[in-house]
Amino acid sequence: MEIVIGLGIFIIVVLLIEGFYFALRALRNPEKREVRARLRSISFERYENGIDIERKKLLSKIPWFNRFLSKYRWTKKWHRLLEQADIKQPLGVFVLVSAVLSGLSFLICLTITSNYLISIGVAVFLGMIPFFYIHLKKTRRMEKFQKQLPDALDLVARSLKAGHAFSGGLKMVADEMGDPVGTEFGKTLHEINFGVDFPEALKNLTDRVDCPDLNFFIISVILQRETGGNLIEILENIAHLIRERFKLYGRVRVLAAQGKLSAAILIGLPFVVALGLSIVNPRYIRLLGTDPIGRYLVIFAAIFMIFGILTIRKMVRIEV
Repeated sequence: MEIVIGLGIFIIVVLLIEGFYFALRALRNPEKREVRARLRSISFERYENGIDIERKKLLSKIPWFNRFLSKYRWTKKWHRLLEQADIKQPLGVFVLVSAVLSGLSFLICLTITSNYLISIGVAVFLGMIPFFYIHLKKTRRMEKFQKQLPDALDLVARSLKAGHAFSGGLKMVADEMGDPVGTEFGKTLHEINFGVDFPEALKNLTDRVDCPDLNFFIISVILQRETGGNLIEILENIAHLIRERFKLYGRVRVLAAQGKLSAAILIGLPFVVALGLSIVNPRYIRLLGTDPIGRYLVIFAAIFMIFGILTIRKMVRIEV
């Protein structure tokens, strides 16, 4: 066990030294950092057979680590979540932080409890914290976008009433409203100005923003351009529908709050009790990892816990 702990400490120290080195180098060169950020937004890269103008996704500032992450499909999903959360750091930063947290927590818990099963569970849980943070920030940003969307649609409708073009309405939203609605509508307007097809630019907006109500808006605008109709009335009706849905969702959220709190307590209670027993009486909890019957009990408990989590989630999650 001493060899495993020593090897783990060595790997973690190496990762920390390398991370501090690249962080200090980025902080001491703000001009280079700005230049690199602008180049990434343009993403022109030369090759022997010509110029590649396709935008490249930077997953890490460390070249070999960027190539390593680019080989896996799951990195594309998390890179999209980073864009939706408007997080500027690349995915590689969160992967390295997750690795360091997992390694440190595993070694510390193994030293305290001498139980590999508990140590692995704690390491996996703490290692997922950076990704929970990404998902939480993305969820909050999308909720803020959804709350701002009715006002943005009303602003576009008023600009159309005043005689402006639809692109003029998008510009008003980008100039008058803050992030995330103003930022995302501004990106769509820039794409249109740079020559991207109008429907394609609107579809790109749905790729960047995870909002079901936005899909109604995009589909309505595209159909209106192809078949005709009163776009002002359509936008006002969508804005009114979204506001009414928010009122209903607020009532449902209040009624389901007690169930969500009970679910959180029931899910966290076994882990808290296991951690407390491992500190107070390690020999008592160690049987779950050393005795064959204890292992089966842990497996059955985990299966029933997952089933209970899914059942409670189905009960308290009400789609509006």
